[in-house]
Amino acid sequence: MKLNDKTNKMVDGRTFSDILHHYQVEIELANKIRNSHPKERKRLYGSLYDELFEKVPNHPQLISKKFGKYRELRVKSEISFFKNLLSPSSVFLEIGAGDCSLSERVARFVQKVVAVDVSDRILRDMNLPRNVTLMLSDGITIPVEPGTVDVAYSNQLMEHLHPEDASEQLKSIHRSLCHGGKYICITPNRLNGPHDISKYFDEEAKGLHLKEYTNGKMSEILTMVGFRKIQPYIQLKSHFFHVPLFALIRLERLLCSVSYLPRVRTARTKLFRELLGIRIVASK
Repeated sequence: MKLNDKTNKMVDGRTFSDILHHYQVEIELANKIRNSHPKERKRLYGSLYDELFEKVPNHPQLISKKFGKYRELRVKSEISFFKNLLSPSSVFLEIGAGDCSLSERVARFVQKVVAVDVSDRILRDMNLPRNVTLMLSDGITIPVEPGTVDVAYSNQLMEHLHPEDASEQLKSIHRSLCHGGKYICITPNRLNGPHDISKYFDEEAKGLHLKEYTNGKMSEILTMVGFRKIQPYIQLKSHFFHVPLFALIRLERLLCSVSYLPRVRTARTKLFRELLGIRIVASK
C-alpha cells in the first residue's frame, strides 16, 4: 500500500503525517542497529524501542491497550493454537511479551509464566497475576535457567532481530527448553510483505523489521540451532492444520519466481495470507 499526503486517515486511525513521522523514525533507528557492532546491539535493542515509543507516542503497540475487543479476539486466537501443548504444571515463556495480555491469560491455566521483553515502556504499572514473572532481555539472551521451560512462544519477534542475532537468540531459546519442549514461532512472511511501517512506502522492509523470512528459511535456521522436528501450521478461519513443510517450500519457491507486483497481489489475497503465514512448532 503506497500513501500520499492527500490521504487523511489510515487503517490504524493515524494521519499521513503520523505515518510518515513513524516511518522516518524507524528508518533512522533501523539504520543504527543494522550498522552496529554485535556487542553494541545488546544495549541498543532496549534503548531503541524506548526511543521509538518516546518519539512515536501514538505507536500502535502503545495505543493498542485502548482496543480491548480486538486485543481479546487476538489473544483468544493465539491461545487456541497452542493451548493443547500446555498443562497445569507447565512453565510458559513468552519472548517479546509487549503488553502482556497473552501472558496474563495463559497464567490462568499453567504453573508459571515468564514474560520477556527488551523495553519496560509497555510493561510499566501492570497488575499481573502472581505466577507471572517479568524479565528484561538484551534482545538476544533469554534470561531463564536452561531446561526449565515447557513451551516458549514468540509472535512478531524474529523479524525485529538483526540477521546475525537471530540464530543466537534461537540457540538461547533452545537451551531454555526442557527435553521435548516446544518453541512456537509466528512471524510474517516476506513474500507478502513488507509488514513493518515501510509497507506504506517500500517494496522491502526498511524499518525495524530488520529481516523478514519465509517458512523455508525459518525452518532451516531452527534446524541449524538444534531443533529436531519442525511442524508448520496454517489457520483457516478458526481452525489450525498441520501442513507438510515441503509443500510450503515449493509454494514459496514458485512465488519467488514471479516479479514483485504479481507476486504480492497473489500473496496478499486472503487464501495466500493464511497459507504463507509462518506459524511453526519446533520441538527440542
